[in-house]
Amino acid sequence: MALTGLQIQKLLPQTNCKECGSNTCMAFAMKLASKKANLSECPYASEEAKQILGAASEPPVKGVKIGKISVGEETVFYRHEKTFVNKPVIAVNINDNDADALEIAKKIKEYKLERVGEILTVGAVAVTQKSSDADSYAAFAKKIYDETDLPLILRGSDETVEKAAKAVVGSASVISGVTAANADKMSEIAKENGHVLAVKAEDLDGIHELTAKLKQDGFNNLIMEFKTYSLAEAFQTNSIARKAALKNNEKALGYASLKFIDTGDDKQDMIFAVNEIVKFGGIIVMPSFDAAQLATLMTLRQNIYTDPQKPIQVEPKLYTIGEPDRNSPIFVTTNFSLTYFLVSGEIENSGINAWLVIPECEGMSVLTAWAAGKFSGAKIAAFIKEIRLADMVDTREIVIPGYVAQISGELEEELPGYKIIVGPGESADIESFVKAVLVK
Repeated sequence: MALTGLQIQKLLPQTNCKECGSNTCMAFAMKLASKKANLSECPYASEEAKQILGAASEPPVKGVKIGKISVGEETVFYRHEKTFVNKPVIAVNINDNDADALEIAKKIKEYKLERVGEILTVGAVAVTQKSSDADSYAAFAKKIYDETDLPLILRGSDETVEKAAKAVVGSASVISGVTAANADKMSEIAKENGHVLAVKAEDLDGIHELTAKLKQDGFNNLIMEFKTYSLAEAFQTNSIARKAALKNNEKALGYASLKFIDTGDDKQDMIFAVNEIVKFGGIIVMPSFDAAQLATLMTLRQNIYTDPQKPIQVEPKLYTIGEPDRNSPIFVTTNFSLTYFLVSGEIENSGINAWLVIPECEGMSVLTAWAAGKFSGAKIAAFIKEIRLADMVDTREIVIPGYVAQISGELEEELPGYKIIVGPGESADIESFVKAVLVK
């Protein structure tokens, strides 16, 4: 049973030292009770408190390290309740009989998608045994690991996986397909080599029983591998497990999940993968390397796992596009990352050098910031004066977004001597606007 804030407070040192970031031990206790803090943040917690509160303060979904990436640690069922914590890992499968396996591994390693300032990459590689013997598979897995430097998801016979686990010792890889029949053996292999187990059973009851047993035996670096056959079944199973962990405190189902996707149809593969991203998937293994699929899934994942309380934003400051001089044009927009990268990209595509003024708008888009009073003529003018733009440029023309044309008069009043030009409403029209209006 979860402890109340008052019960937790009695176990804390009660020094009110504030080193945990809270003003009092009681305030920190309330954060622990609501899963908004970790006991490790208290530097003076006693061993007794750690033992009692450790389990009480840990997230309902246990965090597990896969390589350098964390999965799990979730505390809410819906993103808008607070936020989702760790993005699902998108992995790619390589079979040991693929003729171009090392070339695929190289593509996986080199794949990078930059979006709104974040570099998105493949997080793991599944290595599936199809034809080789145990020694050959282990050597193959080691080659893939050396090439990609990514954690592996080992998928094969017991003997095969055992040798491969030793070959990539310390990589924090995943041993998949662990059942009640081989759980004891595989848990010893995982312990010895620093890996994670993905446990599998016919249904949720079987998963529950197996994870509870392994945890009782002292091994708790676990992931659940659900045996589902349809999209509806996958959706329902993921939801039931997550709800049981969050709402009913079922620790035996409080783990991230692993899903191998291979329907034989590219469109169906994407549908199943999307379901995993939006409905609590932990590790999603795509059947092959497809850059177009990865770009779509990573974009969706980034959107779903953006903290709704902290919009993605760039630093408010004066940015340069190309190599502007004192006579280069000046553009203004908000510090919402997507807006910034779209606008700066389109200015760059137009072939001109320019200054881009980005005032503090708390990560809001243009219309949202304007409606909230964060992107008014007075606010923009104050920021321009603060950064001393007039000392850096000779031009006195400023381009504002077309959607907020109404602030042009106010901005001209606040910045005497400047001419305000109303630009396009959509960033996609910036290039044509530059050629029609700015290039003379």
